[in-house]
Amino acid sequence: MRKTIRIATSGVAEDYRQSLVPLIIQSLGYAIEWTPAGKADLIVFGPFFKPGQELRWVPRPLRPAVQAFNRRLESVHRPLTLFHTAENLRHDHIPCDYALSFDLAVNDPKHFRFPYWMEMVDWSHEGITGNTNPRFGSLLKMERLMQPLGNRFLKKPRKAAIFASHIREPRATLMRALQPHIEVQGFGSVFDSKVAHHSNSGFTKVDVLKDFAFNLCPENSMYPGYYTEKIPEAFMADCLPVTWTDSNVAVDFNPNAMLNLAPLMAEEFAPLSTLFASNGISAYAEEPVLLRPPTLSGLKHFLATLLRDSVT
Repeated sequence: MRKTIRIATSGVAEDYRQSLVPLIIQSLGYAIEWTPAGKADLIVFGPFFKPGQELRWVPRPLRPAVQAFNRRLESVHRPLTLFHTAENLRHDHIPCDYALSFDLAVNDPKHFRFPYWMEMVDWSHEGITGNTNPRFGSLLKMERLMQPLGNRFLKKPRKAAIFASHIREPRATLMRALQPHIEVQGFGSVFDSKVAHHSNSGFTKVDVLKDFAFNLCPENSMYPGYYTEKIPEAFMADCLPVTWTDSNVAVDFNPNAMLNLAPLMAEEFAPLSTLFASNGISAYAEEPVLLRPPTLSGLKHFLATLLRDSVT
């Protein structure tokens, strides 16, 4: 018999209910009832949560009374809380009972590292289905990511695509560094005013990247453990990922399967001249981006513990 867990959310992405964590919760034998916070067993706080935003619907003069009522209610029934971020925020950004984040080396049993790129993997072999990756155009296939990139990218037009809604640093600098060596073409609202939002751009990344040997895909910011879907999506599209990230990326991905521009900044990107002039990029064809298969087993165990705490 399936148990029911009542879950409320605040500050999460609009498609959170269809994302991987709720799918895993259901696979563990729970039926989810999405409820207001006052009735919840578990409240999931996302990276866009701002204190007080749950009272936006309440007229200002009445907010102190509502807050007092909520405190009395919590004294009788306090829901468990989970901070779950897909942004580069620390695991304790919002104080909660449990946390899911990118952060490495957190010695806390109430925290689990769950990098966002794993959200986009096809987990059907572990019995999890229903997650999607609409911006890219398909889920990431593990068997492909564990194979060498291959020579196909060398036969495609020698240019790089970048998908962006802004070109703030370091993106602007990285584009300028590449442009003397290869053409860089931009896609997204910052390059095309007709694109209102990346979720309804009118194109998928995988279709665009068919015509590019490289994908300039720097992370938005840098922190040990913060590695998103950008690198494996480039690889999945038979492109060489040209990224900007820190050396701990080896925790998730093979550093030899990408061109990382971050270490080249100290030399003002001078090594790029030799790399492209000598066709040194051909060496990347021999490298897979995943050296070992990831698994959801740890996340399932973490969520099973959280769920038991939530409904007892």
